[in-house]
Amino acid sequence: MSRYTGPVWKKSRRLGYSILETGKELSKRQTIPGQHGDAKPKKKTEYGIQMTEKQKLRFQYGLSEKQFRRFFTIAKADKTQSTGIALLVLLESRLDNLVYRMGFASTRRQARQLVTHGHVTVNGKKVDIPSYIVELGSVISFKETSKNLKVVKEVVDSKPTLKAYVEVDANKLEGKYVRYPDRKELSSDVNEAQVIEYYNRKL
Repeated sequence: MSRYTGPVWKKSRRLGYSILETGKELSKRQTIPGQHGDAKPKKKTEYGIQMTEKQKLRFQYGLSEKQFRRFFTIAKADKTQSTGIALLVLLESRLDNLVYRMGFASTRRQARQLVTHGHVTVNGKKVDIPSYIVELGSVISFKETSKNLKVVKEVVDSKPTLKAYVEVDANKLEGKYVRYPDRKELSSDVNEAQVIEYYNRKL
């Protein structure tokens, strides 16, 4: 299954979850899209609940099913912490996600484009792979020729709220990944245990 590139707001309404983490998608209408959107929702099976939780994370981080399954496999091999927490940390450590978390892009989709177009550097070296896992202490910045990008400056000037696990110098368009996120700093509307159960019964 390829990565979803359709309307984010419609997908958020279907899942009943703000993929953009702003709540804007659900502020006007919370019913599912389509002519039967106002109908009473059907009770989900246990499997249906697990799939929904998985889809929330997959669409939030903009991954294909194949990519998401690979991250689960890596997280499951981590013996230092629970699989659910390891999965969330991996997703947060993606380069495109950190560009977004540092306030250099208004959405993860925009951050992904900045990375794939070769504007972003990690520790001074260009990295154009959105799924690149950034190590702690790494410095994320922009190439000198990309530091005047209007789209980036507009986002930075809007002074977005930043997470405590990144440090950002807005003037230099530079940020540092200082620590792994705590679970309480991430969305409480996702039950990662259900995601793990989904894949445990599939694999």
